[in-house]
Amino acid sequence: MTIVTPPLALGQAVHEVIESLAILPVEERLKISLVKKLDPVWLKITGKRGGFKDNKEEMEYKQRGVQMLINLQENPGPILEKAIKIKSKMNLPHFWLNQDDGIILGGKIDWLKYNQTDDSVQIIDFKTGKNEEKEDSLQLPIYLLVATNTQSKKVDGAAYWYLDRDDGIFEKKLPDAREAYERVYKIAKRIQLARKINHFKCPTGGCFACRPFEKILKGEGEFVGVSDTRQDVYMLND
Repeated sequence: MTIVTPPLALGQAVHEVIESLAILPVEERLKISLVKKLDPVWLKITGKRGGFKDNKEEMEYKQRGVQMLINLQENPGPILEKAIKIKSKMNLPHFWLNQDDGIILGGKIDWLKYNQTDDSVQIIDFKTGKNEEKEDSLQLPIYLLVATNTQSKKVDGAAYWYLDRDDGIFEKKLPDAREAYERVYKIAKRIQLARKINHFKCPTGGCFACRPFEKILKGEGEFVGVSDTRQDVYMLND
């Protein structure tokens, strides 16, 4: 299952609009207003499907999305440069993290900017939230592993693009590939073991991440549909 919230729905819609540009030739990416492209995408998350409690809240979030796309259209940066689109039969790039252990790692990368001078790519992650990514986040290690193992170009850089800022592109240092693998693999093995023995002991005795799901299990959530990845989608009214 998954829980939909207005910030999550906003990110989903804005990401879908931007990611659709990667398959277009550079000269055609901004021919049509990105704001116009948002309208049909927004229909997928309107109302309770986006976790919105009322029309006022929904319009506030939609306006935030509109402003993000205006910011991007006015300062397109990498959007008007060549990009690589990872092809995947299941729509989610994935590879064997460790075939002997039966562990697969998958992840969806927002944008891979192509550098023709050295035939390399730069990972770009679009950020629609207000908070900055933490330094100890697993996001870059996972993106590095996915990009390295699902496409043929060398990964030569990474950046976070905070779309609600006028100049929101921040270059990030790539983690060491071996250290990234060991870090992700260690956690994957812990998850695998926990599932195998059905032992899910929270190291903190319960936290904000689990409480919404506990509410759903208690019948306090509202079922609003099924996601593209076949997850039951719920919203919480509080």
